[in-house]
Amino acid sequence: MRLFARAADATVIAEAWDSRATWRALENTLTASAGSVVISVVLGTALALALGAFRMRGRVAMTFLALSPLLIPSQIMALAWIELAGMLIPGPNPIYSGTGIALLMGVEHMPLVFIAVRAALKAIPADLVEAARIGGASQGAILRRVILPLCFPACGAGSALAFAAAVGNFGVPALLGIPGRFPMLTTLIYQRLNGFGPSILGQVAVLALLLVALAGAALALRALTLRLAVPVPQGRAFDRPPAPRKVTMAVWAGLVLLMVTPMLALLGTALAPALGVKLSLDTASLSNFAQVAASPTIRRAFVNSLLLSVAAAVISTAIALPFAWLAQVARSRAMRLLDWLADAPFVVPGTVLALAVILTFLPPLPILGVSVYGTPAILLLAYLARFLPLALRPLSAAAASTDPALDEAARIFGAPVRARIARIFAPPVAAPALAGAVLIFMTAFNELTLSALLWSSGNETLGVMIFSLQYEGNSTGAAALSVLSLLLVAGLALVLDRACRGREGVLPWRD
Repeated sequence: MRLFARAADATVIAEAWDSRATWRALENTLTASAGSVVISVVLGTALALALGAFRMRGRVAMTFLALSPLLIPSQIMALAWIELAGMLIPGPNPIYSGTGIALLMGVEHMPLVFIAVRAALKAIPADLVEAARIGGASQGAILRRVILPLCFPACGAGSALAFAAAVGNFGVPALLGIPGRFPMLTTLIYQRLNGFGPSILGQVAVLALLLVALAGAALALRALTLRLAVPVPQGRAFDRPPAPRKVTMAVWAGLVLLMVTPMLALLGTALAPALGVKLSLDTASLSNFAQVAASPTIRRAFVNSLLLSVAAAVISTAIALPFAWLAQVARSRAMRLLDWLADAPFVVPGTVLALAVILTFLPPLPILGVSVYGTPAILLLAYLARFLPLALRPLSAAAASTDPALDEAARIFGAPVRARIARIFAPPVAAPALAGAVLIFMTAFNELTLSALLWSSGNETLGVMIFSLQYEGNSTGAAALSVLSLLLVAGLALVLDRACRGREGVLPWRD
């Protein structure tokens, strides 16, 4: 509400609307986001069809690579592609452009389309596919005329989500658009707040509402697409034939090119002693890692990110556990409504959420008379609002499949609510709760969009430090810090994979 109030002044609206910078940023946002959606749809649909319509060896590893952009922060992905393009293309780096932004955002948001199409593939009944086979249709014809048309609504819904994510993306436009002089709405908000501070909150609130309108339109289109989709009768999932060797090789080649090669380029930059020095066995050095580890500011940022992400994971899980019980087991109408509203901060662009947090918590808190602005508490509050759905969604899905008779029996025998949640509800949903907590930790640990607008001196985070190092021209230091962050995330993903092996539906890459 404070965001709307700030943007409601007619003079403020006129100043923001008459600005050439606003129109240029809006045009760039629309064109780059639309271009990224095309890339996301092509990549996500192709990967989902290949992995969903055929049996392949290494399917889990392929799926993990396809979903890895969800785990890799956008600023690290942008940095990796900057280094890769710089190594492959001499002269000015072409990645610093609107085309480069569209390409990277397309790759980053491709998993949203991939997940939607994969879910649609799992819902296609075997009867339709078997009838086509009996009719003499080849595997290619079945794919084109039966499977693909049934996936169109899911593809449209996924593309709408990809567009909503693109208009709110900050990491990629910040690292590519600011030096490439390709402003977008998110970076324009950041630059104005960074340059003028809270005194310009009214104008940036207008820009934020433009982002909300774009994201809202995309989500409304998604809802309309799903509502108009022709329902498919449910049944036994169709049998997937073995994948042709060419298809398997093409999938591996595409995943390695898009997901692995940029990270190898990032590692190469981190091992280079200085920019411009050719990497070899003789020149490779760990000096960049040593300099990063020796920096007091970076060590403080590491501790801050560690504490904030752990706190966000623990508190979010502690909130989500009784929340899911009340919504799914106790069937509380109020909690079911709140369960639906809990997704709003995750859907709203991060820049808008950060601005709303500033407007809400910049004044002193009622009764306490203390402002949390400029303290770690404001970062934690923003993380909790942003990442609660990552804990709530797996728990709600698991809670919906639990047997309510056990809770009813405990209630009849007089067990209090606390005991029923702790002893009856919590044990069966422990694995999804753990998975959600680890996902929150991995996402919050390298978070940039919220932190870029909410951090203050002494409260730096790793995402902010990576962005700052690259912005200052210290690409080797930014690469080294990014590699260390990725190693931590990869290690956590491996531990999570081992802990949840055999539990279907807990991890997206093992679904």
